[in-house]
Amino acid sequence: MFKHFCLVLGLLILLAGCDQPQPPVQQESYVFGTRVEILVAGVPEARAREAAGAVLREFDRLHRTYHAWQPSELTRVNEALAAGRQIQVGPEMLAFIREARELAHLGAYRFDPGIGALIRLWGFHSDEFKPVLPDPAALAAWRRAPASIAQLQIEGDRIGSTNPRVALDFGGYLKGAALDLAAARLKQAGVHNALINIGGNIMALGNKNGKPWRVGIQHPRQPGALATLELRDGEAIGTSGDYQRYFEVEGRRYSHLLDPATGEPVTHTQAVTVLMPPGPRAGTLSDALSKPIFIAGPEHWQAAARATGAGQVLRIAQDGRIQVTRALRARLVFMGKPPALEEVP
Repeated sequence: MFKHFCLVLGLLILLAGCDQPQPPVQQESYVFGTRVEILVAGVPEARAREAAGAVLREFDRLHRTYHAWQPSELTRVNEALAAGRQIQVGPEMLAFIREARELAHLGAYRFDPGIGALIRLWGFHSDEFKPVLPDPAALAAWRRAPASIAQLQIEGDRIGSTNPRVALDFGGYLKGAALDLAAARLKQAGVHNALINIGGNIMALGNKNGKPWRVGIQHPRQPGALATLELRDGEAIGTSGDYQRYFEVEGRRYSHLLDPATGEPVTHTQAVTVLMPPGPRAGTLSDALSKPIFIAGPEHWQAAARATGAGQVLRIAQDGRIQVTRALRARLVFMGKPPALEEVP
């Protein structure tokens, strides 16, 4: 995972150009279970490092506050829900819950941050995944009485649920929200040219010394990038793939991308990339909307993209076939010989 990530980052930096007298200032960290990188251009180095450092500290705060299985504010909320108790939450948590419910509804609950118990059942509430399938009886019980973020009740600043199986997990949402927060913090610090990369969820601000930021889209089965594209000011790109968090049993891959309707990992898709236009929630949407499109599958992903407002999408099927919307295809530069692909409206 990290080798592939670093290769894409290295490609990103090389393609951005080496003829600039002042390369961007680079800061890195490990947050949200992945490598995080911030590149800042157009301001003095000391100022760039101070701004990027402040953003990385904010990322660490978010990671610790909303960790799904290590003791955190989020686990405290989930303990209360499991006990059938209402619990008071802070303004930020409440805002995240409201937004996550809205996005889950928009994606027909294929993306559902209320399925933390199902994620735990599959063993993905861990830093290392064991090649062990869940207990069939426990999985059947989930299917009979599934949980959803839609089952949360909000009364003022208190939340609760009549379904004790509801458990919040912001893993499919928080990286995108962090991109939007980072963009706001950098602008407040006077930084208007930067690239923020959280494990392949990327947002661009401004440009790199007059040239667009160029980024790579990870190939799901090979090292390095499948394609690159230039990001415009305020655009964000998010990818959901089966190649980072997964385990294998008897040669079959089981990824962390679970279909709430079946209770099982999705097997028909390798990766989905979504490019969102500039806006106050571009990062959030690029992250969250890639999930329902990924889960929707070969027959329904285009309808899911239209329903969520995602007009620029790249999908790679389990057999490696590539489908891409016309709007995104026009911006992609494929590495090496262009692959066979299906262009859709």
